[in-house]
Amino acid sequence: QVQLVESGGGVVRAGGSLRLSCAASGRTFSFYYTMGWFRQAPGKEREFVAAITWSGSSISYADSVKGRFTISRDNAKNTVYLQMNSLQPEDTAVYYCAADTESAQYFRNPVHWGQGTQVTVSS
Repeated sequence: QVQLVESGGGVVRAGGSLRLSCAASGRTFSFYYTMGWFRQAPGKEREFVAAITWSGSSISYADSVKGRFTISRDNAKNTVYLQMNSLQPEDTAVYYCAADTESAQYFRNPVHWGQGTQVTVSS
């Protein structure tokens, strides 16, 4: 099994920052998994946010977050991070961590998911 546990969500004003963390564990979790983030706003479909390969050599972002969000990982801790700057009300959503063997560029249907963490941006 693979367990993904997100943390770091909360309420922030527009223009503010948050950093999400996702700790991975489990008997079948692989060091070589690509890890990433998705989000789902109320009444909307879940959408891709960012992904990073195990080495960090390949990173992909959704156009809506490029230049504002930064994904990174610490393989020694099996943890992936999402630094979110210049947050806007439209970034309000539940943010989900995910992991799979797909490349960062095609990271759209991962197998393993976390439970999600709420991010609320007030105007």
